[in-house]
Amino acid sequence: MTATDRSIELVNLAAQAAADRLAHDIIAYDVSDVLSITDAFLLASAPNDRQVKSIVDEIEERLQKELGAKPVRREGDRDARWILLDYVDIVIHVQHSEERVFYALERLWKDCPEIPLPEEALETRGKAAEHARLTGADGADGELS
Repeated sequence: MTATDRSIELVNLAAQAAADRLAHDIIAYDVSDVLSITDAFLLASAPNDRQVKSIVDEIEERLQKELGAKPVRREGDRDARWILLDYVDIVIHVQHSEERVFYALERLWKDCPEIPLPEEALETRGKAAEHARLTGADGADGELS
């Protein structure tokens, strides 16, 4: 089984929305062969809590406005360190960069196929490490993989 066309459409629009809000290291996985509860995971990160919330708000607004999609569940708003949007077909994780490195969700899903994303989303790869170097932030020592 592979992700449905609807799931791919949701992932691509969400990835574009995240890139428009300057998310880092956007990646999507087709998890339909290993999970029965969803087709795809989209992962993105940001260097601060305010930006995490901004990215999530933009994703939610764009999916509602352009595709009529509303999340069935939104978790993690209080601290805005890791916000999860569950659209049933896809699950979106937007994490603070420190949580992204610590939890390393990519390691869990690395054997699943990547879903092709818009160019702007692909250009975000490596931005967390670049930001950490520029700001002297601890904890992000390079590639997220």
